[in-house]
Amino acid sequence: MNKDLLGKVQTLYPTFSKGQKYIARFIIDHYDKAAFMTASKLGNIVGVSESTVVRFASELGFEGYPQLQKSLQELIRNKLTSVQRIEVSNDRLNDGDVFEKVLNSDIEKIKKTLSEISREDFDGAVSAIVNASKIYILGVRSSATLAGFMGLYFNYIFDHVVLVNTTSGSEVFEQILRIGHNDVIIGISFPRYSTRTVKAMKFASDRGATVISITDSKMSPLYRYSSYNLIAKSDMASFVDSLVAPLSLINALIVAVGMKCQDQVYSTFAQLERIWDEYDVYEKSDEDNRDSENHD
Repeated sequence: MNKDLLGKVQTLYPTFSKGQKYIARFIIDHYDKAAFMTASKLGNIVGVSESTVVRFASELGFEGYPQLQKSLQELIRNKLTSVQRIEVSNDRLNDGDVFEKVLNSDIEKIKKTLSEISREDFDGAVSAIVNASKIYILGVRSSATLAGFMGLYFNYIFDHVVLVNTTSGSEVFEQILRIGHNDVIIGISFPRYSTRTVKAMKFASDRGATVISITDSKMSPLYRYSSYNLIAKSDMASFVDSLVAPLSLINALIVAVGMKCQDQVYSTFAQLERIWDEYDVYEKSDEDNRDSENHD
């Protein structure tokens, strides 16, 4: 219904009551802001009661206002420019403790991710990664940080991991050119969705690879190409993408894969610890230095 929502509001406009027309006009003109308003706040803005807003949602075929609000949010998530994000978030954050609001929002996203993620898809993704001939990881822009984090730890476990360089669109396809049936590609993208990532997922799917998406909803363009969909709730905090829940999901994925490959993980880190110690990779604490001096 998301794509047709504004059209439906416009079509039904003549049938609405006077108060509902105020709501409809505000949504048509400012749906990016309405999507993050409570029923009470929306009513105050347009000069109608909260109950009128709730009845308006019912007139559109929703069970209640939260469903209308969710539909509006899905509609705009991939459409807002950075400037619009700042405007919307200022409306949401300017009347309180920004620190507390942002952290509480992140906590809520993790809780929703935990309650709504498909455990079958999660387990299937873990098995596919463990059994893959080659593992490709792709994330663009803010998602590149998540891809890099996953690539770092998967490279500790496997010797067949490719962190796809995303400097240009053509380079992406050059790096996944030989992807095939025994391979896995993990695509990470959140609004605003990366065209390069979506096209790469389609490319990999067409060639029979197992596609794992880490994204924010079933409305994501990655969803249709994926064998396993790992949904992590994301949000925007001003011009910043909130990626706390996706990172937590990736942590869980790395740990689950690591537990399936315990012997490899143990062997790798035993070697790494010796190398790190020999070449002074990490700064030693004062306590470690005193122990070393005592042994001397």
